[in-house]
Amino acid sequence: MNSFTPARLDKITERIGYRFSNEALLTEALTHGSTQQHKGDYQRLEFLGDRVLGLLIAEHLFRSHPKDGEGQLTHVLSSLVRSEACAEAGDTIGLSDLVIIGSGERAKGMNLNRTVLGDAMEALVAAIYLDSNLEEARSFVLRCWDTQLRAPKVAVKDPKTFLQEWALARALPIPAYNVVSREGPEHEPVFVVAVEVKDRAPAEGTAKSKRAAEMDAAEQFLKREGIRP
Repeated sequence: MNSFTPARLDKITERIGYRFSNEALLTEALTHGSTQQHKGDYQRLEFLGDRVLGLLIAEHLFRSHPKDGEGQLTHVLSSLVRSEACAEAGDTIGLSDLVIIGSGERAKGMNLNRTVLGDAMEALVAAIYLDSNLEEARSFVLRCWDTQLRAPKVAVKDPKTFLQEWALARALPIPAYNVVSREGPEHEPVFVVAVEVKDRAPAEGTAKSKRAAEMDAAEQFLKREGIRP
């Protein structure tokens, strides 16, 4: 028994730009856990979709930004696969109208919740991938993420935070900061601070406060290693 009327299926197909062979996958991808109408919801597909989306966005960035280093690519990738970015991609196909959700939750506007939309969008990526192939999933992702890919909303993190996240992502210890020297008069000191990351040469920063010197050291390390320009 079909989950959608022919008219609704045509509407969904037009919205997403893809017609499913296995309608059950589409139903699962759009079903929120609050409804009892269907046995499965989108959580398992969301798990897979998160990985497929990450691969496709990472590949696109790798090919379209040949001069960017690993650190910058990672930073942009993170901004494009976060929940809000997925929800924005969902907005391009009017996903809030398509989500199958309990009547009570819909009355409360749950279908407009950014987390719900982000999760459903990841599930939809996985469903298209499973129903067809990686090429179809890529076409869908590049179309829905087009605006964000052309102008990603990348939050500029301070150098210490960026360096710490870079180190932790590689299972390295948290960077260590040590004061090398403190010179100048009491009212106008100058700090030199070194940052150390396992298996890498230290980098030094200079400023009028310890914190600012740590920031400068992290910045110098990131630039020297080509992690962030």
